Amino acid sequence: MTKVTLATQATQVLRRLVPAVLVLLLTACTSDPNPRPDDLSPTPKEGVLRVLAGSELQDMAPVLEEARKATGVTVQFAWTGSLDGADAVAAGRADGKYDAVWFPSNHYLRLDDGGKAKLISETPVMVSPVAVGVRSGILSELGWGDGSKVTWGQLGDAASAGRLSYGMADPSRSNSGFSALVAVASAFSGAGSALTDADVRKATPQLQRFFSGQKLTSGSSGWLAQAYQKAGRGAKVGALVNYESVLLSLNRTLPADDRLTVVRPVDGVVSADYPLSLLASAGQPARESFQRLTKYLLRSDVQQRISEQTLRRPVTAEVAPAAGLPADRRRELPFPGSRAVADGLLSSYQNELRRPSRTVYVLDTSGSMKGERLRSLKAAMARLTGAEDTRGVRRFRDREEVTLISFASSVKSEKVHVVPQSSSAAELASINADVQALEADGGTAVYSSLEEAYRVVARQQGAARDDRFTSIVLMTDGESNEGASDAEFRSFFQQLPEGGRAVPVFPILFGDAAKGQLQGIAELTGGKLFDGTGSLDGAFEEIRGYQ
Repeated sequence: MTKVTLATQATQVLRRLVPAVLVLLLTACTSDPNPRPDDLSPTPKEGVLRVLAGSELQDMAPVLEEARKATGVTVQFAWTGSLDGADAVAAGRADGKYDAVWFPSNHYLRLDDGGKAKLISETPVMVSPVAVGVRSGILSELGWGDGSKVTWGQLGDAASAGRLSYGMADPSRSNSGFSALVAVASAFSGAGSALTDADVRKATPQLQRFFSGQKLTSGSSGWLAQAYQKAGRGAKVGALVNYESVLLSLNRTLPADDRLTVVRPVDGVVSADYPLSLLASAGQPARESFQRLTKYLLRSDVQQRISEQTLRRPVTAEVAPAAGLPADRRRELPFPGSRAVADGLLSSYQNELRRPSRTVYVLDTSGSMKGERLRSLKAAMARLTGAEDTRGVRRFRDREEVTLISFASSVKSEKVHVVPQSSSAAELASINADVQALEADGGTAVYSSLEEAYRVVARQQGAARDDRFTSIVLMTDGESNEGASDAEFRSFFQQLPEGGRAVPVFPILFGDAAKGQLQGIAELTGGKLFDGTGSLDGAFEEIRGYQ
């Protein structure tokens, strides 16, 4: 009797205190490949389920608030990229810290025997295939009617002919990008069962033609959609590869001329089934909370609410999809048969299949960087030259052009490297040597140094006449106090030609950096601010998904 009374009192307290906390948790939209210990409660609490999840699940906030009221279970999220999360689970970094994981798919996680052993229960909650959203005007130009009969091959032919450009999330980080990569490899190879290395080799020529049309990359599905919205009409991308649900939700906010027709290729898709999965390390209270929550989420009325709220398909057979969702399903294309095949496919994408990158690093070496801060910078950059990265998540890619700009009161040095297609170890070591030679002294001229970075990009683009994924990374530990002002930089940026203004800056907040200045730079240039105060390594690594 005492236990029942205490549980009832605890639930009443949670119901009074949790709503505001839940809102804050669900609106925190960072994706950290190594979430920090303070992301979640350090110890399990009754009625709280600590979940490591893909950030696209933020749209489940209203449903989970209703679930809390009905079940007493509060979902406490920490966000991560799906493949980063799978790595964390397999390596044991989720044990004791999280009770469950909730990624769009567990396909990649289950390819690792260690990862598979970490899960003791999986409950698919909803379904959404990865599809291609094509701007309606372009669909008409291509003569594809309503898009219902289009194949992956037709999409690839249009891309290689320069008639279709698109954005896609980085498959080494995002499940939507990974699922798209698997789908096209399976479709182009004609694989009838689990995808093999031989299938990937067979599909490589068509894959290269398909990825020649990729003009926008991103570390997350959400930022990809935002970049499409920012580009607007007449933009450099006419399509997005993303979840069907994301594409349909995006149409709710787009002007009529920019709306997307969702193409689900007739030769098949790879779908996300969003399995809420209990970790073997979870304690008994968390297991009971998990059971209550999953039972609630599978109720017919809740499945209908999920479909209407998120535009994903219900998993309960008797529940009809929300209005606007096609009732039919495409066949599922085969997935890689092993972790080695999956990682090999990802490595091929990064180093061979996708368009190469041009990346300019603007690195603060002012006096305030002396000591531990400069050592942290050197260590973080050194990781980008490592050879142990099997998925191509961190290290500089083959064919990538890397420029290092060191600055303080003014630009100190500019070093340009091009990583070769093969035998890249020597060039990677040369990049690292340049970084390790950096010394700290002087003031902080952020805006003048960024202006020089844009001039470098213009010279490189003009000399090579190529069309690489191009971005600028700014790392500073202080406020700009010398050189050009914010207003002067804005004037400089607005006078750049269209190609220059299309190059985003990804600032890293570190040390005593002025967050307002960095956020303004990101917003002006179409970039994204990353927080390196907890882990500079993590910030540099996360940015790789956007380059």
